[in-house]
Amino acid sequence: MMLKAEKVEYVKKIAKELKSYKTVGVMSLESVPDTLVQRVRNKMKPEVKFLVMRRSLATRLLESDPRLAKLAPYTTGNFAILLSNKEPSELNAIISANKMRLIAKPNQVSPSDIDIESGETSIAPGQAVTDMKAAGIDVQIVKGKVVISKSKTLVKKGEKISTAISKALKMLDVMPFEAGTKLKAVVQGDLLFNEVTLAVDTQFVTNEATRNFLQANALATQIGLVTRYNAGTFIRRAYLSALGLGLEAEIYEPGITDKLIARAVREALSLNGMVRLGASKAEEPKAEEQAK
Repeated sequence: MMLKAEKVEYVKKIAKELKSYKTVGVMSLESVPDTLVQRVRNKMKPEVKFLVMRRSLATRLLESDPRLAKLAPYTTGNFAILLSNKEPSELNAIISANKMRLIAKPNQVSPSDIDIESGETSIAPGQAVTDMKAAGIDVQIVKGKVVISKSKTLVKKGEKISTAISKALKMLDVMPFEAGTKLKAVVQGDLLFNEVTLAVDTQFVTNEATRNFLQANALATQIGLVTRYNAGTFIRRAYLSALGLGLEAEIYEPGITDKLIARAVREALSLNGMVRLGASKAEEPKAEEQAK
């Protein structure tokens, strides 16, 4: 445990070091396995420095610099202070990309439906079969191997996971939970980026711009406002309207004449077919009379 004088010296040392980084953030460590935290630290060395300390010490450290005092309210629960020269969005992308699948523990609430598919497993026969059946899984021994005979939803979203099901999922290597690191807030210069603003990355901006453009273009087309983006639509619409009018009024103009001739041919063929059909029907009684 550090003495008061040591804490003061430590804060002074780190406060001086903070000034050499343009980006300072607070990363949540709540429900994050130590192995994942260590993986992130190793992955980001030496570009990002991690500081893990008590909240009282972190508060004192951050409040020693007016621009970083904005981060003090985010130092709750388990957390780490990150020092970097990366842009906030870039730092957030790296941090949020780290995920780890976790096994289910008894009494945890399932984040989604947990489905078990039918088929052969790698589980050896024995007590495992009893444990699987206790969890409500239909299993059989086929040629010395444990086989799930029927697919089913073992746990529905929002339901608690029982001890028996937790044990069975572990045997099946099913890990329904996901843990990941995330930034709570970042300060760069005088700007504070919270979780909402950090989520505004390149993909988010692209998606929003695309969605807004499509809506604006649809509205412009609906009200008849011609722009460089919908001019082609109006030209096609005008062409089809003119073509329809030309065909209806039988106006002999280029682009219409060919279609009028084609329509006349179709009508002539249809009429010819009707004449032949009428003639054949007229001959039927004569054939009957000859038969008599």
